[in-house]
Amino acid sequence: MGPLEGVTVVELAGIGPAPFCGMVLADLGARVVRVDRPGTGGPGAYTDLLNRGKLSIAVDLKHPDGVGVVLDLVERADALLEGFRPGVTERLGLGPDVCLERNPRLVYGRMTGWGQDGPLAERAGHDIDYIALSGVLGSIGTAADPVPPLNLVGDFGGGGMLLAVGVLAGILSARATGKGQVVDAAMVDGSALLMAFQHGLRAAGFWSPKREDNMLDGAAPWYTTYRTADGGHMAVGAIEPQFYAELLRVLGLEGEDLPHQHDRSGWPALRARFAEVFASRTRAEWEEAFSGSDACVAPVLDMAEAPSHPHNAARGTFVEVEGVVQPAPAPRFSGTPVGAPAPPSAPGRDTDLILALLGRTEQDIGKLRSSGAVA
Repeated sequence: MGPLEGVTVVELAGIGPAPFCGMVLADLGARVVRVDRPGTGGPGAYTDLLNRGKLSIAVDLKHPDGVGVVLDLVERADALLEGFRPGVTERLGLGPDVCLERNPRLVYGRMTGWGQDGPLAERAGHDIDYIALSGVLGSIGTAADPVPPLNLVGDFGGGGMLLAVGVLAGILSARATGKGQVVDAAMVDGSALLMAFQHGLRAAGFWSPKREDNMLDGAAPWYTTYRTADGGHMAVGAIEPQFYAELLRVLGLEGEDLPHQHDRSGWPALRARFAEVFASRTRAEWEEAFSGSDACVAPVLDMAEAPSHPHNAARGTFVEVEGVVQPAPAPRFSGTPVGAPAPPSAPGRDTDLILALLGRTEQDIGKLRSSGAVA
């Protein structure tokens, strides 16, 4: 079920952003066949949520018959996902030219950090390196130091999610024109794209390149977090004047002589006063105080707390699958709803099933197994 029912995707197993892209597509109803290496897996395979909802076939990509199996999958697929360094799939005999010759309608999705070309294309890197070069990391953190935002911005937001957008756009184009294409998704490009709003503000003279010097980066006392009496935190986002007025009301500061909201010279004093007030009650007490209020204030929950919050519980933002609590598929669809995701499959679990779907006989499958091409 889901809006992508009928879409078939082949994913060459990797880590991080490309599997995340495959997870998103599987969540939305696509049949995603993950090509794993024989001998991989272990206990952790069952909690690797990026593999939820996928089928798995174990194939030796260095075996010619194994490459043949993958090309058979490609022939029947709408898209292929790979997250290797540039040139790796070409050396395996599974590069874009070979795959598109086999299936001219194929969308060949490539996920790298630096992209398929450019001076750094061959260099190793991780999320933190890509967002450093795109200008994102330099914009996040304290005035003294950049702070990595987990690996959400490069790997997943600017990487896997934009690869999913690119692959879906390519599938739409292929269905209209009959021609597939290569999607070159680079985390340095994608993370830069996520900063489009800030670049616009900078061009208009409303954004400083310094950290903690802007409205949305923690400088403004009405867009930051405050520690509560019990060591918790409340997040404040009272940007608009009506929300700011509500913030002052709930904090009991309506009649107090405070600096104007947008008087930057008064921000240190305003922050100190807000911090003093927030520190006078526990997080639960502040959550109750702001309940039903439009002050744009929320408790800062950790990963363990978030699933049980009443709003998240009511919407089913998190689900539990075979004892593992995890984010539910998103977004929601009125006409083609998606259900809870299937648990991650062990590498190679569906090898025989997938080969049978390709039309291979039991004798063929036995030969592939005995040769080591599949496992």
